[in-house]
Order: sequence, then structure tokens, then C-alpha cells
Amino acid sequence: MSQHGKWTISSSDDDDDDLHPSNTASSKLPRLTDSNHNSHQLDSPSSAKHEESASLAVRAPASPATVKTEPHPAPVNAPPSLIGSEARQFESSLSLAGKRKKETDDPGWALSDSDDDNDGKETKRDDLSSVQQREPPRRSAPSPKAKKPKVEVEERPPSPHGRFYYIDEPEDFFETSLPSLNDTYRLYLNKVTGLDRKYNTGALHIRDILSPLFGTLKESVQFNYCFDIAWMVEQYPPEFRDCPVLIVHGDKREAKARLLKQGQPFPQVRYCQAKLDIAFGTHHTKMMLLWYEEGFRVVILTSNLIRADWYQKTQGMWMSPLFPRLPADSAASDGESATFFKRDLLEYLESYRAPELADWIQRIREHDLSESRVYLIGSTPGRYVGSDMERWGHLRLRKLLYDHTHPVPNEESWPVIGQFSSIGSMGLDKTKWLAGEFQRTLTTLGKSSLRSDPPIHLVYPSVEDVRTSLEGYPAGGSLPYSIQTAQKQLWLHSYFHRWKADSTGRSHAMPHIKTYMRASPDFAKLSWFLITSANLSKAAWGALEKNNTQVMVRSYELGVLFLPSAYNMTSFPVQRNPFPATASSTAFPVPFDLPPKHYSTTDQPWIWNIPYSQAPDTHGNIWVPS
Repeated sequence: MSQHGKWTISSSDDDDDDLHPSNTASSKLPRLTDSNHNSHQLDSPSSAKHEESASLAVRAPASPATVKTEPHPAPVNAPPSLIGSEARQFESSLSLAGKRKKETDDPGWALSDSDDDNDGKETKRDDLSSVQQREPPRRSAPSPKAKKPKVEVEERPPSPHGRFYYIDEPEDFFETSLPSLNDTYRLYLNKVTGLDRKYNTGALHIRDILSPLFGTLKESVQFNYCFDIAWMVEQYPPEFRDCPVLIVHGDKREAKARLLKQGQPFPQVRYCQAKLDIAFGTHHTKMMLLWYEEGFRVVILTSNLIRADWYQKTQGMWMSPLFPRLPADSAASDGESATFFKRDLLEYLESYRAPELADWIQRIREHDLSESRVYLIGSTPGRYVGSDMERWGHLRLRKLLYDHTHPVPNEESWPVIGQFSSIGSMGLDKTKWLAGEFQRTLTTLGKSSLRSDPPIHLVYPSVEDVRTSLEGYPAGGSLPYSIQTAQKQLWLHSYFHRWKADSTGRSHAMPHIKTYMRASPDFAKLSWFLITSANLSKAAWGALEKNNTQVMVRSYELGVLFLPSAYNMTSFPVQRNPFPATASSTAFPVPFDLPPKHYSTTDQPWIWNIPYSQAPDTHGNIWVPS
């Protein structure tokens, strides 16, 4: 039994082998049931790729009758597909940048050399159905029994929200003139349908980002994990809808074929496949490159390119200034910022080794990025040694905190806060990774020799947070923490804090945003703040191997780090009421309430693949794994 409420623990000794692509295991697919007897088929044409082929049913709790869509002929013990927007996380990968160890070309299982392999026990994905398979023992060939059945799914598969879930946004939801935005930090939240207008003033929708208000678009690149191509194209304004757009993705085989099929009606859409050779990695980066008549812009964000992610979830983004074009005779080093943003962005793009990105790399070289005041923190798949260990993942964050922050008095009382939407396997106890190498990174403050052990607050929604959310239980499909992983790290749950965001009006908009920060003991100041695509997992952040002489990173991730020194400040004052936004505030807009509220003894972390049938959600549904 968890110390934070009761939930069923599987007695199987080998449940850990059934791990799903979000660093967690999946046993049975949740299906939504309607306590108000409003049965209907769940197959929204605007559904997300991350909700692909979900075998969902709606039924009245008192009746055994169900109406199912797209049933899977999955074998016993082969968990079905996943519905969360990050639920397919961590697929196999390859990218070469720096001193990487040579990876095998074998398309089978690539096993980690690390002492704790739990993080790597995830499935490869061959098609959009994402049916899971058991991992064989270390250094074994894949078992024939692990082969996935061919599953026929529609190109745009069913949504857990249902065909009639979405409501149209009101007329005044989208911006018609340049909105009042906090241009100090350029950190914005997504608009949320259903909130008081106050809490969307200074927030942005994807339609706002792509609108002529921010520039005359000529061409764009969309880096992401999940795509609904038809929906994405519709978000571009009519005058830019035929402009070329390049999709950077990590899909392979059947999944890639389906993605390409989505784009067939749109000749302006082209594709670039990110190479993934290390097992269980994914292309999880979310970034837009926007090339205008007037210049160039970068947007680094947390939302997939699907409607659900821009509807009623808490999401965030950093939007760069408009970077002007450099004079034709400029030197190669011109246009650099004090944070070396231009160099780091080019290095990240070059790590793809993709010809499709060559023109974009050249365009960026031709622009002046000197106004950027954030540091880029990326992850790219590979094993790195020597100085290259500090180029990616949490060791990159550690180096930046070492070089550009300063020790503070009583720093052991300055808590570290991590907030995320998915959780990987952390090992049998906290020393394996979280309280070891990762905590050392997050607690680095300048060149202090003190190895502080401050409080660590991990913000992750409870069952009650999900149940009472705007989306109800389907919001939990984007919070894929499984019982198989949770039961092996009960120690982790003592770190958990509730999702509460009254200050931004988003307490009931479940977070898909990922943020990490270091706060003062009174939570009035921050020593740094990071927004990123990276969840709490070793696949995203990297893990040390071979007696700490190399680091292995599985996935592509991207985020931006805000450091006070780049703003001529010693710390960031926390903004208590970010909405409505003002243009020149120097207070920092933290997306949720500080201090976080610790789980009570009855609170349970959201576990996405067990039933919740005791109380209906905000739409009258219960959550029943099928």
C-alpha cells in the first residue's frame, strides 16, 4: 500500500518487463465510462496521434454493455496502445554529435551499460498502435513471442475525449491585434478554453503564434512528437497555409507511413526523420522555426501538434524576439548573444545530421540572434565521453549553473522544484539517480564546494486533481505513470506535491508543461528557472555510465534556461499574479502556485492504468482499464 492512499499492487514478479514508452509500464488500456448513460463512439476526427488506436468505451457503470471502437487483437500479456500525449515516449534512436561511442546498426534491442537499467525497459514502437512487447533478458535476442500483431487503425484514430467533446472557442478567444505580452522573459502559457478571459490575457494559442501579428511567414519547421497534420495546417492563417512547412519527427516504419499519409493532401508539407538508434529514445523536442519576410523567430514549447494539447491543458512556451537578418558581409561570429544561443541552436540542429535542415542552418547563420537572453539546454541521443559529456542533458544544465550562478547564504534551505507530466523508472531507491547525479545537478549553485541536500518538491497531479479537472479523467491519458513502475519506487511518492495553479487560473487545467527551478526558503525568489520538454526520466536527461566516465542520453529534448545574471539581476522575484499580463514586469511568471502543497496521507499520485470508479469526473465518467 502506498503511504499516499490505497491502490492495487500487482503481484507479478515480471511486470517490469511490460514497460510502455514513457518509462513506465502499461498493463491494460484505460477506457472511459459514462455514469450519465450517454453512450457514444469515441472517434473524433480531430483526435491526437498520441491517442492513437485507443480501445475506449463509454458505458453506464450500472450496465455491463459497452460500445468499443477499434478493438485490438493484442495477445494476452501484451499491453495495448496508449492514449496519453506522452504515452508513446522513448523509441529507439541515433544521432551523432561529439565524441559518441559507435552504436550498432542492429535494429533490435540496444541495452544500456548503466548499473540501473530500469529506465531502459521500454518498448520499441513499430506502428501507431504502439502495442507493447516484453523486453528479453539483458544481452538476449528478442523473443519471437514479443512480436506485435498487425493492428488496423484509422489514419486519425479515436480520441478519449469523444467525438463531441470539443467546443468552439468564443469569437474573442484569438488575438486580432498584437497582445500585451511580458516581453522581459518572453515566457508564455497557452490559452485554455473555458477560463475567465483574464487568465488568457497574455497567453497564446498556436493560431496566435502563426498569425500575421508576429510576422509575414515565408516558411516554417515544426519539431515535435505527436502530429495531427490536418489540424496543424488549419492553424496557419489562410494567407500562410500554402507556405512550405517541414515536419521533424521520430516515427519509423508503419508509424512513419501513417504520418506521411496524413500529409498527402498537403503538398506544402515535407518531412525530416530524426535518426533514433538507441532503444527507447524518442524525438520529444517541441520547437518551431519561423522564417519571415522581416526576419526569423524560434519558439520552444511543451505542446504536441494536436488539438487536445492546445485545449484545456497547462502548457508553456518561450518565444524569441524577431531576429533581424545580418548584413551580407557579416562575419561568421556575428549575431551571437551573451548566452551563446546562436551557437548552441546551430549545434543542436547539426546533431540531426539531416540534409533537410541544411538550408535552415544557413538561414540562422545569416540572422542576428544577439537579443536572446536564455540558455539552450538540449538532449540528443548518444553516449558521450570527455568534454562532450557536458553538451547535453542534465550535465549541460549542471555546467551552466556552475558557470553562471553564485552560491547563496543558507543554500541548503533553498528547495529544488521539479514539475512534469511523466515519470520514468528511478531505481529501487533514491540514490540510484534522483538523489545522486540528478540532485547534484539541480543543487549546483556556482562554484560552491558545498554538496547541499535541500528539500526536493516534485509536482505531479493527484487522482483528485485529474478527476476534478476541466477534461476529467481523460486528462490522465497525458500523465502516463503506470502501476508497474510506481509499485517499484514507492519511496518516490514521498516527494510528491499537488498541482495547484490558482495564480494563473489553471488549477483545473492539467499540466503538460515541464518546469524545474530553485526557490528561496520563502518562495519569493528564484535562482534559476527552466522550461523544457524533458520529463522526470533518465532517457530524457541522461544517465552516467562506466564509473561516471560517460553519459548516455536516449531522447531528443529541448528547453530554455533563465538565469538572473543574463538579466543583470541576482535573483528573479516571483510574480504572484501573472494575469492579466503586463509588458514590462521584472517579476517571474511561475506557472503554478508556490509553495507547492505536499500530498496528504490520502492523496494518490495519478496512476493511469488502474481503474477509478468510486467517483465520476467532471463529465460524469469513470476510468476503467479494459
